[in-house]
Amino acid sequence: MIRVSVVGAQGRMGGSVVNAVEAANDMETVKRIGEGDDISSITPDNTDVAVEFTVPTSSLGNVLKLVAQGVNVVVGTTGWTDEKLDQVKAALANAPRKDQAVFIAPNFAISAVLADKFAAEAAKYFTSAEVIELHHPDKVDAPSGTAIHTAQAISEARKKAGCAPMPDGTQGEAASRGQVVDGVHVHAVRLQGLNAHEEVLLGNTGEQLTIRADSFDRASFMPGVLLAVRNIATGAHPGLTVGLDAFLDL
Repeated sequence: MIRVSVVGAQGRMGGSVVNAVEAANDMETVKRIGEGDDISSITPDNTDVAVEFTVPTSSLGNVLKLVAQGVNVVVGTTGWTDEKLDQVKAALANAPRKDQAVFIAPNFAISAVLADKFAAEAAKYFTSAEVIELHHPDKVDAPSGTAIHTAQAISEARKKAGCAPMPDGTQGEAASRGQVVDGVHVHAVRLQGLNAHEEVLLGNTGEQLTIRADSFDRASFMPGVLLAVRNIATGAHPGLTVGLDAFLDL
């Protein structure tokens, strides 16, 4: 049995993780850490993998503390920057165990991971590409980590293919064009009734390709969470891994 501790267990996503772990026949929940609880009780003696689903302002501190305690971590909290990832890498370099692992996923939904992959594959064939992400109003970050990751993948694919910068004829200081991530415009929508959705628009003269992924319920993220837990528990992925595609045959 894989022993799993959940940090953020009282939250919506954390609660869903607890239920998914309890329903799996190869895992058990050993600790449920909520707001105000001390995560120092999570150690390698009682936990194989800690799953961290909190908020961006707390996540880095939680991960660094768990690494220092010798615990493997699967992270679902968004808001990760290159600077924060560098801190995790530095912590792992000085971790108590050399096989210690941290996994961070911009998105655990298989549909979102595939949309990201397909967008990167298609980007080099189109003159323009933009990303629109749509979420519920309670989401704390904008744009989403998934959209940023998608934009970065599009940009990297275009650079490798030697594509020219994308055209943007917008004029004036009041122009609304979203956040620019590595040259790709990303737009964030926060609307009551939505859950988690992403749309990638790619265009040439006279044609358009739309790639869209929709997650209507938090249950859509759970197979990806369990897949990550199982892979990290094996000890075969030491260090920092970012993106669920690392565990899929893509």
